[in-house]
Amino acid sequence: MRKVIIMGAAGRDFHNFNVYFRDNPGYRVVAFTATQIPDIEGRKYPAALAGKLYPKGIPIYSETELTDLIKEHKVDEVHFAYSDVPHDYVMHKASEVMGAGASFVLLGPDDTMIKSRRPVISVCAIRTGSGKSQTTRKVALTLKAKGRRVVVIRHPMPYGDLEEQKVQRFATYDDLDRHECTIEEREEYEPHIDNGIIVYAGVDYGAILKQAEKEADVIIWDGGNNDFPFYKSDLEIVVVDPHRAGHELSYHPGETNFRRADVYVVNKMDTAEPEKIQLVMDNIKKINPRAKVIKANSPIFVEDGSQIKGKKVLVIEDGPTLTHGGMRFGAGIVAAQQYQAGEIIDPRPYAVGSIKKTFEKYGHLDKVLPAMGYGEKQMRELASTISKIDCDLVISGTPIDLNRVIKVNKPMLRVHYELEEIGQPTIKSVLKEF
Repeated sequence: MRKVIIMGAAGRDFHNFNVYFRDNPGYRVVAFTATQIPDIEGRKYPAALAGKLYPKGIPIYSETELTDLIKEHKVDEVHFAYSDVPHDYVMHKASEVMGAGASFVLLGPDDTMIKSRRPVISVCAIRTGSGKSQTTRKVALTLKAKGRRVVVIRHPMPYGDLEEQKVQRFATYDDLDRHECTIEEREEYEPHIDNGIIVYAGVDYGAILKQAEKEADVIIWDGGNNDFPFYKSDLEIVVVDPHRAGHELSYHPGETNFRRADVYVVNKMDTAEPEKIQLVMDNIKKINPRAKVIKANSPIFVEDGSQIKGKKVLVIEDGPTLTHGGMRFGAGIVAAQQYQAGEIIDPRPYAVGSIKKTFEKYGHLDKVLPAMGYGEKQMRELASTISKIDCDLVISGTPIDLNRVIKVNKPMLRVHYELEEIGQPTIKSVLKEF
């Protein structure tokens, strides 16, 4: 029996355990370690999900304790299972693990993908914030318009009670409230609900798939970060971001997606520099010339954007895009500039609690406030930060209506963005062939 630690962030790690380790007598998973997501460590992966080999569940520790845990439990293997990190980061972790005496392991697609009885289309990316969400929406609405019953299954974001979140189904706003969804979860689910598309998510993606197949003609895997799919996909669509040209070959596991793609969506071409677009195109030609390439923009839409002109504004952006996605701006900043805001406020001096810690951790952020909200406490701290800032208007570049989850003392304008293909091929033509 090989003793194992799984390094994760409450997503890929749990999935890998469920499909590879849960009922495998050749291994004993002694712990998970966690990073990226606040307040994950200190909990347990519950016995009800862990299976008969783990009647007491499995403890979750902070990744900072990794070396001590390897030595304490005489661990044989450490499995790395989270996403959107540079290749050198992965190898530094490998060196830490091997320095403590254990083997460092990465489980691949064939060992972790589940086969569906339905056709599966996956939408993944090379980095967080590339434009997966609007691409997934485009795919879903195109299929729906053809009369197909479409169900989206979203990459996990289980930040609450794991046992209760084993299988989650979202069809209405009431479902979001009932499951006490975080801001990050709402950003992914709410736009699909607005389009009349059912979304599944949770912890056990085998059980999720069995339920989703009952009401779907086609399943769309809506990827998270730059992870590869949990399901064997009949068509793999991968979104590439020329704002971060070169990252398609330097981030894990985004390069895995880049090499596997059947179709690329090269997004944000309207705002990217020509030489960066060319670098992405050259890398596609070099690594995966057989794949189709859809060129696309990500235009913004603001109702009554004229309100922005000359105003002192606070810009709020999608949290993960700014944090582990590494972006300095998003749709909110584009809107502020396009509609000629008078001043964009630096929110850092006003940040409180965990929001202040977020700025300390991600030093590249200055003129944007990430919409962090992994729990009620952090949502209150986000609202408090916004309320302290002296501005005329809040521009929200998140995909949801923040007023539904936090109360602030300032008017807020929402920025919408959708995928806009350039020429041929298009999502529609690719799906017609499929």
